[in-house]
Amino acid sequence: MGRKIKFSLLYRDMWQSSGKYVPRLDQLEQVAPHIVDMGCFARVETNGGGFEQINLLFGENPNKAVRAWTKPFKDAGIQTHMLERALNGIRMSPVPADVRRLMFKVKKLQGTDIARSFCGLNDPRNIIDSIKYAKEGGMIAQAAMSISYSKVHTVEYYTQLADELVAAGADEICLKDMAGVARPAWLGEIVKQIRSKHTDIPLTYHGHAGPGFQVATILEVCRAGVDYIDVAMEPLSWGTGHADLLTIQAMLKDAGFEVPDINMKAYMKVRSLTQSFMDDFLGYFISPKNRLMNSLLIGPGLPGGMMGSLMADLQNNLASLNKWKRKNNQPELSEDELLVKLFDEVEYAWPKLGYPPLVTPFSQYVKNVALMNVIQMEKGGERWSMIADNIWDMVLGKSGRLPGKLGEEILALAKKEGREFYEGHPQDPYPDALDTFRKEMDENGWDYGQDDEELLELAMHPEQYRRYKSGAAKGDFEKDLAAAKAEAASAGAGAGAAAPVAQPSSMQIEVDGQKYRVRVSYGDEVGAGDAQESAAAPAAASSPNSASGTGEPVVSPLEGKFYFTKDSSETPIKEGDRVQEGDVVGYVEAMKTYNAVKFDKAGTVQKIVVSNGADVDEDDVLVMLS
Repeated sequence: MGRKIKFSLLYRDMWQSSGKYVPRLDQLEQVAPHIVDMGCFARVETNGGGFEQINLLFGENPNKAVRAWTKPFKDAGIQTHMLERALNGIRMSPVPADVRRLMFKVKKLQGTDIARSFCGLNDPRNIIDSIKYAKEGGMIAQAAMSISYSKVHTVEYYTQLADELVAAGADEICLKDMAGVARPAWLGEIVKQIRSKHTDIPLTYHGHAGPGFQVATILEVCRAGVDYIDVAMEPLSWGTGHADLLTIQAMLKDAGFEVPDINMKAYMKVRSLTQSFMDDFLGYFISPKNRLMNSLLIGPGLPGGMMGSLMADLQNNLASLNKWKRKNNQPELSEDELLVKLFDEVEYAWPKLGYPPLVTPFSQYVKNVALMNVIQMEKGGERWSMIADNIWDMVLGKSGRLPGKLGEEILALAKKEGREFYEGHPQDPYPDALDTFRKEMDENGWDYGQDDEELLELAMHPEQYRRYKSGAAKGDFEKDLAAAKAEAASAGAGAGAAAPVAQPSSMQIEVDGQKYRVRVSYGDEVGAGDAQESAAAPAAASSPNSASGTGEPVVSPLEGKFYFTKDSSETPIKEGDRVQEGDVVGYVEAMKTYNAVKFDKAGTVQKIVVSNGADVDEDDVLVMLS
């Protein structure tokens, strides 16, 4: 019998790579004992990424969910692991260092053994901080390298990165092949070189089925020295997800490896329960296309976990683009035509943006820039005319160092706009914040929770936690589900069939006589609610297209949600303000990025037409300027 290979079940990630939501706590508790009974898993992924935000959106307490979900595995001697995004913790935006430190302590006390930490740019500074914080919190520090395939992502690049992470104290190394684009022999060589230098360190391979390399890659990395393989199972394996347990077990057994036996009765029970969760409600939010593997993904290298959101973005933008084309007497595009144009543009734009590994959030950033480029060029415009602020943060080095050099056209654009590059540590601009959140909890009479876990939840996901506490999140989820069921029913679909996902919802609240519009944001691969919190601004009485008066209209350049500010440090414009050319009107949030809308001339804000948080279409009037 050959070398032993162990399996890790990605039960949470199975769902996140397929659709919008993950199972509720009661469903997780129902399925967990049967996963244990399968008898073949050394590890199970239990939280991290979008898992906890989705609990909040259900109106469930995520800390209770994590404790209940980890317990049966801990009792059975199965290790549990979580995914965290280094500087971004378990959300899309940067997290203060004291909040990051608290996260590891809380997760260990909740029953999670291993912290799988990755930086979306592979900047070792961000990962090394997580290694240090994880070990301080008593967790096993597994450092993950985000695998991309390009001329800068070489065997030497990854082996040197692994050396640096091990030297910094990483207990384990994970090869995170988030798009499944690693060529089998190439990744096998990387594993072989890491294993030759670090003979005792555990190695894990994590990959997506996506473009179809994964099964061959798993065989190669096992032969080269990997110890753990992440797997999924039916009915959510393959497609944009991960390889199925049964296939991988049979392949490795035949190749002479020692692999665990599978209790097939328990396997079928877990399979049946998983299908029942889809039939209950989760299937309404899973696109049938996410069940398919797609070799077109080889070129752009986009990760499977974001394909659900990509297709939704594509459909929304296609409708808007074709509306423009009809108005301008141009032939419309089909979804497939736009998809191919998008994939081609990703291949063009990615090197110009410095080859960031295509993993959350930077895969979304590259895709967003590429899609905006395609749309602008289809309308006779130029590339790079719509780059959101958080994408600029990536370009300028505020999230970490890019692996490659920026293209000359991006450097020229940065110079033209007067943007400054950042060379410091990515954590430095984000000061400690726990005292601020303690004050908020004290003022609201909220309990810090066992092991300060409720304090962590507020600090990590402020907007989502507040909406959970108010009950608004649960109400919005129930409306979202009702809308999805109604749409499926109107289309003649049965329970569990995929249906178009409802748009993010908003509500109007009144504070001291002043009306404000606030909203909750739903997400996908990264989990719902990862968008940055928006400061409230006074709600306007008019609709986006009801502009009146003699002023000059300022219009939205694209479809999305309009906000006057993107964080609490900004002051929203108000009627009567004198503004200069280049001043910010507000932001259109589209595809998880905030796109600044600026005044193209000086003047006075005569009338605010749109409400904060309102849905806007391209060319909708936002304000009137005189």
